[in-house]
Amino acid sequence: MNKDRESIKKAFQLFETGKIDTFEVGTTKGLKQIHHYIFEGIYDFAGKIRGQNISKGGFRFASALYLDEVLKKIEQMPEHNFENVVAKYVEMNIAHPFLDGNGRSMRIWLDMILKKSLGQVVNWQHVDKSLYLQAMERSPINDLELRTLLSDHLTRKINDRTIIFKGIEQSYYYEGYRKEDDELYYF
Repeated sequence: MNKDRESIKKAFQLFETGKIDTFEVGTTKGLKQIHHYIFEGIYDFAGKIRGQNISKGGFRFASALYLDEVLKKIEQMPEHNFENVVAKYVEMNIAHPFLDGNGRSMRIWLDMILKKSLGQVVNWQHVDKSLYLQAMERSPINDLELRTLLSDHLTRKINDRTIIFKGIEQSYYYEGYRKEDDELYYF
Protein backbone atom coordinates (compact mmCIF):
# COMPACT_ATOMS: atom_id res chain seq x y z
CA MET A 1 0.00 0.00 0.00
CA ASN A 2 1.44 3.36 -0.95
CA LYS A 3 1.86 6.15 1.61
CA ASP A 4 -0.89 8.35 0.11
CA ARG A 5 -3.47 5.59 0.20
CA GLU A 6 -2.48 4.63 3.75
CA SER A 7 -2.64 8.21 5.02
CA ILE A 8 -5.93 9.01 3.29
CA LYS A 9 -7.49 5.95 4.91
CA LYS A 10 -6.20 7.18 8.26
CA ALA A 11 -7.69 10.61 7.56
CA PHE A 12 -11.06 8.96 6.88
CA GLN A 13 -10.71 6.94 10.11
CA LEU A 14 -9.93 10.10 12.05
CA PHE A 15 -13.49 11.24 11.39
CA GLU A 16 -15.17 7.83 11.14
CA THR A 17 -14.02 6.86 14.64
CA GLY A 18 -14.71 10.29 16.14
CA LYS A 19 -11.07 10.56 17.21
CA ILE A 20 -10.90 14.04 15.67
CA ASP A 21 -13.34 15.23 18.36
CA THR A 22 -10.80 14.41 21.08
CA PHE A 23 -8.10 16.66 19.62
CA GLU A 24 -7.45 20.25 20.67
CA VAL A 25 -8.84 22.82 18.24
CA GLY A 26 -6.82 25.75 16.96
CA THR A 27 -3.61 24.84 18.79
CA THR A 28 -0.23 23.56 17.72
CA LYS A 29 -0.88 20.50 19.87
CA GLY A 30 -4.09 19.82 17.95
CA LEU A 31 -2.31 20.17 14.62
CA LYS A 32 0.42 17.82 15.84
CA GLN A 33 -2.28 15.32 16.90
CA ILE A 34 -3.85 15.43 13.44
CA HIS A 35 -0.49 15.05 11.69
CA HIS A 36 0.56 12.20 13.97
CA TYR A 37 -2.68 10.30 13.44
CA ILE A 38 -2.61 10.60 9.65
CA PHE A 39 1.09 9.93 9.14
CA GLU A 40 2.03 7.55 11.98
CA GLY A 41 3.84 4.56 10.49
CA ILE A 42 4.42 6.48 7.26
CA TYR A 43 6.84 9.15 8.43
CA ASP A 44 9.15 8.82 11.41
CA PHE A 45 8.50 12.53 12.03
CA ALA A 46 4.71 12.14 12.30
CA GLY A 47 3.42 14.79 14.69
CA LYS A 48 6.90 16.22 15.30
CA ILE A 49 7.87 19.83 14.66
CA ARG A 50 10.66 20.04 12.11
CA GLY A 51 14.18 20.93 13.18
CA GLN A 52 15.47 21.97 9.79
CA ASN A 53 14.69 24.74 7.30
CA ILE A 54 12.48 23.93 4.32
CA SER A 55 11.27 25.70 1.20
CA LYS A 56 8.91 25.01 -1.67
CA GLY A 57 8.83 26.65 -5.07
CA GLY A 58 11.30 29.29 -4.00
CA PHE A 59 9.38 30.21 -0.85
CA ARG A 60 11.25 29.66 2.40
CA PHE A 61 9.03 28.73 5.33
CA ALA A 62 9.61 29.92 8.89
CA SER A 63 13.14 29.32 10.13
CA ALA A 64 13.47 26.19 12.26
CA LEU A 65 15.46 28.27 14.73
CA TYR A 66 12.39 30.40 15.54
CA LEU A 67 9.64 27.89 14.80
CA ASP A 68 8.62 27.17 18.42
CA GLU A 69 8.30 30.89 19.10
CA VAL A 70 6.33 31.46 15.88
CA LEU A 71 3.95 28.59 16.68
CA LYS A 72 3.22 30.05 20.14
CA LYS A 73 2.30 33.37 18.54
CA ILE A 74 0.07 31.70 15.95
CA GLU A 75 -1.68 29.75 18.67
CA GLN A 76 -2.60 33.02 20.39
CA MET A 77 -4.21 34.49 17.28
CA PRO A 78 -7.97 35.09 17.62
CA GLU A 79 -10.63 32.90 16.04
CA HIS A 80 -13.65 35.18 16.50
CA ASN A 81 -14.64 35.50 12.86
CA PHE A 82 -13.85 34.11 9.42
CA GLU A 83 -11.17 36.71 8.70
CA ASN A 84 -9.35 35.85 11.96
CA VAL A 85 -9.50 32.13 11.25
CA VAL A 86 -8.14 32.49 7.71
CA ALA A 87 -5.35 34.79 8.97
CA LYS A 88 -4.39 32.11 11.51
CA TYR A 89 -4.46 29.44 8.80
CA VAL A 90 -2.23 31.55 6.54
CA GLU A 91 0.28 32.12 9.34
CA MET A 92 0.37 28.39 10.11
CA ASN A 93 1.01 27.71 6.43
CA ILE A 94 3.92 30.17 6.47
CA ALA A 95 5.27 28.36 9.55
CA HIS A 96 4.92 24.94 7.84
CA PRO A 97 5.78 23.06 11.05
CA PHE A 98 6.32 19.58 9.55
CA LEU A 99 8.75 18.24 6.96
CA ASP A 100 5.83 16.93 4.88
CA GLY A 101 2.06 16.62 5.19
CA ASN A 102 1.45 20.22 6.21
CA GLY A 103 -1.32 21.02 3.73
CA ARG A 104 -3.34 17.87 4.37
CA SER A 105 -3.09 18.29 8.14
CA MET A 106 -3.72 22.03 8.13
CA ARG A 107 -6.88 21.84 6.01
CA ILE A 108 -8.38 19.48 8.60
CA TRP A 109 -7.10 21.82 11.35
CA LEU A 110 -8.72 24.79 9.57
CA ASP A 111 -12.06 23.00 9.29
CA MET A 112 -12.00 22.10 12.98
CA ILE A 113 -11.43 25.76 13.89
CA LEU A 114 -14.22 26.88 11.55
CA LYS A 115 -16.54 24.23 12.96
CA LYS A 116 -15.85 25.28 16.55
CA SER A 117 -15.84 29.05 15.99
CA LEU A 118 -18.44 29.52 13.26
CA GLY A 119 -20.40 26.27 12.94
CA GLN A 120 -19.17 25.89 9.36
CA VAL A 121 -16.59 24.00 7.32
CA VAL A 122 -15.20 24.42 3.83
CA ASN A 123 -16.83 22.27 1.18
CA TRP A 124 -13.44 21.50 -0.36
CA GLN A 125 -14.82 19.41 -3.21
CA HIS A 126 -15.95 22.66 -4.87
CA VAL A 127 -12.70 24.60 -4.32
CA ASP A 128 -10.75 24.63 -7.59
CA LYS A 129 -7.20 23.31 -7.14
CA SER A 130 -5.38 25.90 -9.22
CA LEU A 131 -7.33 28.83 -7.76
CA TYR A 132 -6.70 27.54 -4.24
CA LEU A 133 -2.96 26.99 -4.78
CA GLN A 134 -2.61 30.44 -6.38
CA ALA A 135 -4.49 32.06 -3.49
CA MET A 136 -2.32 30.21 -0.95
CA GLU A 137 0.83 31.31 -2.76
CA ARG A 138 -0.26 34.96 -2.57
CA SER A 139 -1.77 34.76 0.92
CA PRO A 140 1.37 35.81 2.85
CA ILE A 141 1.07 39.21 1.15
CA ASN A 142 -2.72 39.49 1.13
CA ASP A 143 -5.24 36.82 2.15
CA LEU A 144 -8.30 38.49 0.56
CA GLU A 145 -8.21 36.17 -2.46
CA LEU A 146 -8.07 33.11 -0.20
CA ARG A 147 -10.83 34.43 2.07
CA THR A 148 -13.05 35.11 -0.92
CA LEU A 149 -12.42 31.69 -2.44
CA LEU A 150 -13.06 29.80 0.80
CA SER A 151 -16.02 31.91 1.93
CA ASP A 152 -17.81 31.06 -1.32
CA HIS A 153 -17.63 27.39 -0.31
CA LEU A 154 -18.55 27.42 3.37
CA THR A 155 -21.29 25.09 4.52
CA ARG A 156 -23.15 24.48 7.75
CA LYS A 157 -23.19 20.72 7.00
CA ILE A 158 -20.41 20.22 9.56
CA ASN A 159 -21.18 16.56 10.22
CA ASP A 160 -22.06 15.50 6.68
CA ARG A 161 -19.96 12.43 5.90
CA THR A 162 -19.88 13.15 2.16
CA ILE A 163 -18.69 16.75 2.67
CA ILE A 164 -15.96 15.58 5.06
CA PHE A 165 -14.72 12.61 3.03
CA LYS A 166 -14.89 14.32 -0.37
CA GLY A 167 -13.01 17.20 1.27
CA ILE A 168 -10.26 14.83 2.38
CA GLU A 169 -10.01 13.42 -1.14
CA GLN A 170 -9.80 16.95 -2.55
CA SER A 171 -7.09 17.83 -0.04
CA TYR A 172 -4.99 14.92 -1.28
CA TYR A 173 -5.69 15.96 -4.88
CA TYR A 174 -4.20 19.40 -4.10
CA GLU A 175 -1.00 17.59 -3.11
CA GLY A 176 -0.76 15.58 -6.33
CA TYR A 177 -2.73 12.45 -5.39
CA ARG A 178 -5.10 11.32 -8.13
CA LYS A 179 -8.10 9.13 -7.40
CA GLU A 180 -7.66 7.45 -10.78
CA ASP A 181 -4.32 6.09 -9.55
CA ASP A 182 -5.92 4.24 -6.68
CA GLU A 183 -9.71 4.21 -6.41
CA LEU A 184 -10.97 4.70 -2.88
CA TYR A 185 -14.40 3.68 -1.75
CA TYR A 186 -15.33 4.74 1.72
CA PHE A 187 -19.11 4.44 1.58
